[in-house]
Amino acid sequence: MPIRIPNNLPARKVLEKEGVNVMTEATANRQDIRPLRIGLLNLMPNKIKTETQFARLIGASPLQVEMTLITTGSHTPKNTSAEHMLAFYQPWADLKDQYFDGLIITGAPVELLPFEDVNYWTELTQIYEWAKSHVHSTFNICWAAQAAIHHFHGVPKYPLPQKAFGIYAHRNLNPASPYLRGFSDDFSMPVSRWTDVRHADLPKQGLDILLESDEIGLCLINDPKNRQLLMFNHIEYDTDSLGEEYRRDVEAKKAINKPAHYFPGDDPAKLPENRWRAHAHLLFGNWINEVYQTTPFDLKDIGKA
Repeated sequence: MPIRIPNNLPARKVLEKEGVNVMTEATANRQDIRPLRIGLLNLMPNKIKTETQFARLIGASPLQVEMTLITTGSHTPKNTSAEHMLAFYQPWADLKDQYFDGLIITGAPVELLPFEDVNYWTELTQIYEWAKSHVHSTFNICWAAQAAIHHFHGVPKYPLPQKAFGIYAHRNLNPASPYLRGFSDDFSMPVSRWTDVRHADLPKQGLDILLESDEIGLCLINDPKNRQLLMFNHIEYDTDSLGEEYRRDVEAKKAINKPAHYFPGDDPAKLPENRWRAHAHLLFGNWINEVYQTTPFDLKDIGKA
């Protein structure tokens, strides 16, 4: 089954060219089936690129998925047109009475700010509390993962001496986890962050560390009590995402190292190879499947014993 997204969303043309099965709203309305409702709280500056990245991953599922684009009401995006936001996004405050099988919360370029100094921090903490009774499973990416583990467990983040930036090898620590079905013992994925969460600060019980890198640290944690999945890196990235970040910072004359293990021969003139795409699809496919297998038939029963 395909993914259902708005007919005029820019991601639609990209996904259709890639062969992703995208359903029109009219076709979806004719089918007698309850799709999985997945919300995307998009905090990234480039909304359109991020929409496409996550729609690509959740659209590869054999299930029918309806993706709802969500924005905060306490922050006005500067890098996406107001027309795009009005046409395709709904403020979270307008959705508070609705229920979702899953929610994806993206990263955000606010890592070096204290959590409480982020202008939508109060609203984000309200969303995390709302999710306890209105979202069956929340998948947090990069800064959002740090925000979630701080909100639920008081875990701090630490600035790094230099940006963790590149493609890094990771180890599969729990092959029996439903989220890691089919994962190899080790694989590589993109990392792009200025801060870190440390092992020593994690609670002794309640969290399941699933993926980790010897070189770059924690990667994926499951928080079953709060139904939160925490991904500290960017497995959703496109092949050229790190290269775009690197060239952007070079053009802005910012001090930035070349992304490690990314350009062939460490030469920015050469096209990088995508070595994480299969695992990205596998991880999100496993998440969607786990959501489908465990979500209540009546979404109003979310969070109830």
